[in-house]
Amino acid sequence: MEKKFKIGSKHIIIVQGDITKAEVDAIVNAANSQLAGGGGVDGAIHRAAGPKLLEAGRKYVQENGPLPTGEAIITPGFNLKAKYVIHTVGPIYKGGKNNEPKLLANAYKNSLMVAHKNNLTSIAFPAISCGVYGYPREEAAKIAISTIKEHLPSTVIEKCYFYLFSEDMYLLWAEVAEEVVGN
Repeated sequence: MEKKFKIGSKHIIIVQGDITKAEVDAIVNAANSQLAGGGGVDGAIHRAAGPKLLEAGRKYVQENGPLPTGEAIITPGFNLKAKYVIHTVGPIYKGGKNNEPKLLANAYKNSLMVAHKNNLTSIAFPAISCGVYGYPREEAAKIAISTIKEHLPSTVIEKCYFYLFSEDMYLLWAEVAEEVVGN
């Protein structure tokens, strides 16, 4: 299932599916600060990309230290259909009083900017921080879609996908996109 929304000449596309199979320039990994793989989307991306993705993450952390929450970096996609993986660290939800909304918005915005700087025209996001990090799903969807709506027009990106694995998440994100973007 998928639903498209226009923002000028660009599109936000909500998809129910597996982000590791997305045929885009870059997929976004909801990473941990050590870029060490893990559960959920992060683990699935690492399994699909192969061991070189873990090596690239380790090398980054050795040279630069842990990736701060809300920041983003790019690595090759290795065995994925996507050419690149953009790694970002979403916030762990602790009630919303620890700057979580701004940090989550930054994770989306900074991932978009990394794609833009690398002249990528398509990107696929998961629902960052909505798994084990506990972010309330509807609030996270509003932050994600609003952030992309605001920043997508000033980038070279033509298509921005949100890949949601379950039908209930897909339906929620499609409903939120309808509210935030319209059309």
